[in-house]
Amino acid sequence: MTVLDWLILGGYLGGMIGLSIYLGKNQQNQEDYFVGGRRLPWWAIGISTMATQTSAISFISKPAFVALKPGGGLTWLQYEMAVPLAIIAVMIFLVPLFRKLELISVYEYLEHRFDASIRYLVSGVFLLSRAFAAGIVVYATAIVLSVCLGIPLWLTILIIGAVTVIYDVIGGMPAVVYSDVIQMVILLSGIVICIVYAAEHVGGFGVILNSLPPERLNVLDMAHGLGDGSETPFWGFLFGGFFLFVSYYGTDQSQVQRELSAESIDGTKRSLFINGISRFPLGVLYILLGMAVGAAYQLSPELQAAVPEAHPDYLVPQYIMLFLPSGLRAILFAALLAATMSSLDSVLNSLSAATMRDFVGRLSVLPAHDLRAGKIVTLLWGIFITIFAFYADQVSDTVVEAVNKIGSAFYGPILAAFLMGILSRSATTRAVFTGIVSGVLFNLLLWAFFPDVYWMWWNAIGCAVTMLLTGLHSYLWPKALRKEILPYTLTRGEILREEHSWRWGYLTLLLYFVLIVVVLFWVQAVIGGGN
Repeated sequence: MTVLDWLILGGYLGGMIGLSIYLGKNQQNQEDYFVGGRRLPWWAIGISTMATQTSAISFISKPAFVALKPGGGLTWLQYEMAVPLAIIAVMIFLVPLFRKLELISVYEYLEHRFDASIRYLVSGVFLLSRAFAAGIVVYATAIVLSVCLGIPLWLTILIIGAVTVIYDVIGGMPAVVYSDVIQMVILLSGIVICIVYAAEHVGGFGVILNSLPPERLNVLDMAHGLGDGSETPFWGFLFGGFFLFVSYYGTDQSQVQRELSAESIDGTKRSLFINGISRFPLGVLYILLGMAVGAAYQLSPELQAAVPEAHPDYLVPQYIMLFLPSGLRAILFAALLAATMSSLDSVLNSLSAATMRDFVGRLSVLPAHDLRAGKIVTLLWGIFITIFAFYADQVSDTVVEAVNKIGSAFYGPILAAFLMGILSRSATTRAVFTGIVSGVLFNLLLWAFFPDVYWMWWNAIGCAVTMLLTGLHSYLWPKALRKEILPYTLTRGEILREEHSWRWGYLTLLLYFVLIVVVLFWVQAVIGGGN
């Protein structure tokens, strides 16, 4: 790294803090801080949501999966195919009701519809899982950056944690959203630059295809993942991925909080529509990056020597260090920092919002609507995540996958709780509590005793088990309909009436899903190899 590189990186980090100071100067209350006063533009929210999906783990690990990791290759393209279908479900069944209720924490809905016990349960799971996952993401990125940049690991963690905490505490949700827009531009620029340089380095895209092992060019794995041992099953990605993405976009506070910040319900839907259309092309860019840098790896003994066999995630950062010129190198490492901070900033703000709305405000520990209290809680969560990142080296290398599996154990049952509340007026509090616990336990049993069931299926299975048991419990031990729950449910007639104006948008997403599947089969037919 040259002086120019460090000046560019330092300017980028300082710019993020300056932006937060500008955006945070007129905030008056927690609604301004946590949901931007519900005045944020839909296009910025859409880009910010997509930036959160694009963490540094994606920037580092997806190309490494394509190029080097055992069992990897182009099959990762299957991962994104269910997103358009999931976005349709979120737009119809979940966010319109949340917007009408003017929620800040999405888990407030569960108390309105059921009682506080369900709200505490689900919000508590979110707080614990998201905080630990964020610490692991910071550590996983910092260890790669520290090796490539030649600076101590502790300093890398502090830079990532401190800068993100500072601009998040000062600027709140507006700073999160607008900084994510900038970070997304930097990230996309970095990906394209790296692809172009790697392609030129190896001699063109034709050389790239010929350089990769044939088995890595398979796009489709037409396995089901229910006991066949497949790690990339088409049907598992399709059905399990659908429930995973519906839960993530529709019931996870780190995502829904942005959707609650738009100026209108239509604005929220437009932001989601952007994600439904953009996720697959972004996945394609990561695949192209993996193919291009993977070809450079196959043809470069120097790069092979720089990437330890046990650490394929070093592939992209080491390629940047070895082959990109000064200045561009800084842009690429700024892209890595951007990807990390765009994930961490949203997590911090959502952790603070859920803590304040679901626990602190209800228990009267601090004033429920005090702006300073919200900032203090954000700061405390940031300190906790940064400290935890220092100790993440004491866990195994598979911990990131384990975190994803833990999320999938809970996502389906949590989604079922929201769906039963919205779509069933007979569902009772005790039935939902029983259903959630049973669904999670069932998934944990699958994890422990049926390892050949691909983990993405847990999202669908957990949701189905929870809904089935909730419905059965409510039927066997019914309670009289309470009129006060009616504003928190939807009927078929209400859905059809409210969603009529968006029918062409939903049809577009449906046809887009079909197009994605057709493209996958076409690419498999043209370049697929191995099997």
